[in-house]
Amino acid sequence: MAIRLIVQDPDPVLRERAAAVTKFNANLHKLLRDMAETMYDADGVGLAAPQVGISKRVIVVDVGDDHGLIEMVNPEIIESEGEQLGPEGCLSIAKISGDVNRAQRIKLRGQDRNGITFEMEATDFLARAFQHEVDHLNGVLFTDIAVSIYDTASRPPRNESE
Repeated sequence: MAIRLIVQDPDPVLRERAAAVTKFNANLHKLLRDMAETMYDADGVGLAAPQVGISKRVIVVDVGDDHGLIEMVNPEIIESEGEQLGPEGCLSIAKISGDVNRAQRIKLRGQDRNGITFEMEATDFLARAFQHEVDHLNGVLFTDIAVSIYDTASRPPRNESE
């Protein structure tokens, strides 16, 4: 396992639509392990492969709840409902946070590290974290959709997505 460098905005990889994963092998398993270690080292709750310079549809999320670490390959949001407005930050955008509207509940479909398809539902903060990470896979940053942006020194966020 290794801690990887987290790329910062405006690195172009953050604006690309990430490619689907087609090979479920040792390289993918290493990427997932490295991403989790990198996320934990940076005190984040989510990380997408483009944030470590890899334009692949891979995310890891751990919001500190009973789900623990969730790895998802080729994730897609297949249902959403409700609305929540809340603060988000990003490991790829230093010292900036913002308030973002997100769905309150989502259903996702993706694959595990071995290519097995699974679905899961998420609500509240976990739903927010997943939506934030899936946006990364589509080249969207929270600053693109935030209703307000603020310097973290001037207004500490209550919960950061990353």
